[in-house]
Amino acid sequence: MKIGFIGLGNMGAAMAANLLNAGHEVTAYNRSPDKVAALAAKGARPATSVAEACRGDVVITMLANDEAVQAVTFGADGVLAALPAGAVHVSSSTISVDLAERLTQAHAEAGQGFVSAPVFGRPEAAAAAKLFVVAAGAQAAVDAVTPVFDAVGQRTFVLGVEPKAANLVKISGNFLIASVIESVGEAMALVGKAGVDKQQYLDLLTSTLFDAPVYRTYGGLLARDQFTPAGFAATLGLKDVKLALSAGEALQVPLPVASLLRDRFLTLLATGGGELDWSAVGALSAWEAGADHPA
Repeated sequence: MKIGFIGLGNMGAAMAANLLNAGHEVTAYNRSPDKVAALAAKGARPATSVAEACRGDVVITMLANDEAVQAVTFGADGVLAALPAGAVHVSSSTISVDLAERLTQAHAEAGQGFVSAPVFGRPEAAAAAKLFVVAAGAQAAVDAVTPVFDAVGQRTFVLGVEPKAANLVKISGNFLIASVIESVGEAMALVGKAGVDKQQYLDLLTSTLFDAPVYRTYGGLLARDQFTPAGFAATLGLKDVKLALSAGEALQVPLPVASLLRDRFLTLLATGGGELDWSAVGALSAWEAGADHPA
């Protein structure tokens, strides 16, 4: 397939590289040209504009937030203006439900396909093509871009014809991850202050009742106090918790734990930890109990 890829951050660069590895023709755009050059060295075609990346069968956006997605989609030379009729925009960014609805309508009016396909997995999973893809959109559009999902992930979950469903599930999943990080951090602060080795404690947890990737991955980062380099920055963690709260308000679903997590992330950012991995929010309890601040 002829694929445009916009957004070569920690996740996007690895995903685009795996599309190349699978034999697809990739044209890449990023605001930082050095990241485009790195992918071009692997065989990608560099694009100097968003429009130049939108001339194929599909364009994928993997960007940080609503504002970035809106900028590349609705701009004068953006995705909507440049993507051919019948081509598909795949949004793999973690964005709001409201923006997903707006994108769905705008692309339909332009005669283009739109599929929401956020992913679960950290950069190392992206590099290994082991992401979990959560997709939703018109069946014909999803079928057309399935080779993309096969190249970047180990399994794709299709949630129906409304793209916003995939975004809501992604938001809810990130809320759950943040909840695990906070609770494991509190538990480690408790046993750690009593002198229990954190790694030994984690080994016990993940060998018994909590043998799951989220506990192994984030518990390991907390046990090692390993918050740099950030696989997913704390600023983005705050953004995603706020997206969960916004979705909850729209649906009239109280999310009291999400409200707590928003305040925990605000504490981390206010004390200098915004560029740390979001797992550092789990280290705040130990800091409040007398340990060194994670920043």
